[in-house]
Amino acid sequence: MTSDKLKQVTHIDNVRLSDDDCSVIIIDQTRLPNHVEYISLHTAQEIWDAIHLLKVRGAPAIGIAAGYGIYVLARQIESDNYETFLTEFHRQAEYLNSSRPTAVNLSWALRRMEQVVKDNASLSVPEILDLLGKECRAIHEEDIAMCRAISEYGLSLLKDGDGVLTHCNAGPLATSRYGTGQGPLFLAAEKGVNIKVFADETRPLLQGARLTSYELHNAGVDVTLICDNMASIVMKNGWVQACMVGCDRVAANGDAANKIGTSGVAILAKHYGIPFYVLGPTSTIDMNCPTGDDIKIEQRNPDEIKEMFYAEPVALKDVKCYNPSFDVTDHELITAIITDKGICRPPYTESLAKLFE
Repeated sequence: MTSDKLKQVTHIDNVRLSDDDCSVIIIDQTRLPNHVEYISLHTAQEIWDAIHLLKVRGAPAIGIAAGYGIYVLARQIESDNYETFLTEFHRQAEYLNSSRPTAVNLSWALRRMEQVVKDNASLSVPEILDLLGKECRAIHEEDIAMCRAISEYGLSLLKDGDGVLTHCNAGPLATSRYGTGQGPLFLAAEKGVNIKVFADETRPLLQGARLTSYELHNAGVDVTLICDNMASIVMKNGWVQACMVGCDRVAANGDAANKIGTSGVAILAKHYGIPFYVLGPTSTIDMNCPTGDDIKIEQRNPDEIKEMFYAEPVALKDVKCYNPSFDVTDHELITAIITDKGICRPPYTESLAKLFE
């Protein structure tokens, strides 16, 4: 594998601002891996749909898209009156925030952008827009640095020849550069550390099959795709020395919400004595959320189970479906939470709090 090949994967611009600042440009992740299609988002509806329909997904990438998105919408507000501008800005931010209730980076980025407006009431609207442009770009640049730091910390827990099982997608497509949950795997390849990866397909949207295996394979990483219900046997076979996953929200006590099926992987890892690591930026940690019981779990369309990716429905139309997007992994099952500011270990009520001191 050459470093140039890896750079083509890890430095892909999956979310960016257009050159004229009038639209958000994303890779439509629902079209991967067979079609790499860029789309431009100009309106509030287009941005909301892109986030809700998982055209852009992954907690950090959603935060980046939200920052760029609210900036694009702010530029469309036709008023130089500060109060009118603030009211409309807040309305648009609230609307975008309703697209995905579980991913904390969405609300985090929107609050951060709105704070710029509130902190600069004495400035003109054009001056505030200039500051908003700088802020959304800063969110993106900070994510690049955070992903590199998370990847470095995560790689410090692995050694040459290890097998790693991962769930869902928390690589470059879900973030900015290396990723979070899969970031150490890309960095390992870049540094010549040989890691064998087992990627769960991750039902029902198959982010592991469509995205994780796609990214890792293109980066030259030794990746094997498995069905979600095969995690136990590869662990029992001794092929897995660590589990690494991303997260959409981490509660103050260390409970972590991630793509549905993650908690099952953690339970299996506990049974087989395999360390289970959750990786994410500090922006994903919600210290205002006491436990995982306080995390709102998004319920999605049953058709994702019965019809998506199939030529014909695999179940009868009237069969009921339960389709939560996430589950919560209990903090007692998590060996460590790896952030851009360091590795946190139990008790998480103390180690996570120290990150924000």
